[in-house]
Amino acid sequence: MTQPTRLTGKGAGAEKYDLLTALSVAGLSGSPTEQTSMLRLIAVLTARYNWAADELSMGHREMAALWSVDERTAKRETKRLIDAGFLALRRRGARGRVSSYRLCIERIYALSEPVWPQVGPDFTERMTHRQTPEAPKVVKVDFAPRVPSTDPAWETVAERLRAANPARFAAWYAKLAPRSYDEGVLVLEAGSAFALQYLQTHLMAELTAALRPAYPGLRRCVLVENSL
Repeated sequence: MTQPTRLTGKGAGAEKYDLLTALSVAGLSGSPTEQTSMLRLIAVLTARYNWAADELSMGHREMAALWSVDERTAKRETKRLIDAGFLALRRRGARGRVSSYRLCIERIYALSEPVWPQVGPDFTERMTHRQTPEAPKVVKVDFAPRVPSTDPAWETVAERLRAANPARFAAWYAKLAPRSYDEGVLVLEAGSAFALQYLQTHLMAELTAALRPAYPGLRRCVLVENSL
């Protein structure tokens, strides 16, 4: 099994700054909800993340205090960050011990890739070199495998997107599923509200271009949150 990336040793300080930059720009490019989530994530990383142990050990009460919210909001935010793929639960809190989380660095590289050019070509070059061929495998370990749909047209699109950019596919497109196609309108379900917002903001042009050859007569694509 591929070991997760840890930001320690020579060059780690510079990469941490780049990682925080990627999170900041991704948040600023998104919806108000995404902006708030990224600000909260950056706050816990800079204040409490143990980079040597690759671990964040922090209770919801402490998070709530840091974020100036109540504990219920802190729990919802933590779940949102896990569902979006920024954090992974390492150990659930029990018997007086707080939960432990790991920062999904490879996943963050894939999630933030669309906004790298907004920082500059030098930033894009550095981040591209840091992506390793193993990154998609790490994503598969942390998240449930994709379940193929019964729509052959969508499966053709999925394979095209996967071949073009495996990391981006695993990060954003893998959880999409077709709901209906009627009168030129394709409705796709996103795995979460966070994913839906990000796809709408950053990847709709790429997604629509991949859809057109497989769906003749396509007029538009509509994304909705998974109803389950």
